[in-house]
Amino acid sequence: MGHALTMTFERWFDTAEALAAFGGAIGARLARGEAICLYGPLGAGKSTLARGLIRALTSLDEEVPSPTFTLVQLYAGHDFPLAHFDLYRLKAAEEVYELGLDEVLNEGVAVIEWPERLGDALPADRLAIEIALPADGEPDGRRMRLTGHGRLRDFGKGPDPFE
Repeated sequence: MGHALTMTFERWFDTAEALAAFGGAIGARLARGEAICLYGPLGAGKSTLARGLIRALTSLDEEVPSPTFTLVQLYAGHDFPLAHFDLYRLKAAEEVYELGLDEVLNEGVAVIEWPERLGDALPADRLAIEIALPADGEPDGRRMRLTGHGRLRDFGKGPDPFE
């Protein structure tokens, strides 16, 4: 499991573009062995945030299809490889090892949609990002909460990571 969490940040994003840009800002701060775990209902913006993050680590015109049916998409990043996992269709947590999660984390970074499918097998060094749809009466947009674990437990310590 990882270390205790030390910081949680929450912020509202008005547009999909702002969500993708924030994904890019997160990507710029990642190192080998770290994972981004994206939680939220269908349509919350997990793939939008993942695209921004992946494009920040590869190129701005990188094609980033959703791995809903392939379960994983691999990318050659500027400094290390990365993989985008969509575990929505995963039947058992053990299946993620067949997809190469351990290998990805040994060499690079993993972006994981539907990480709750992993149960207790979550990567120790991860940033959990919960994306919520607006509640009744709230304007269009998304509420995002970030919580760091392991090496990422101090993510955002100091300046606001949303700036």
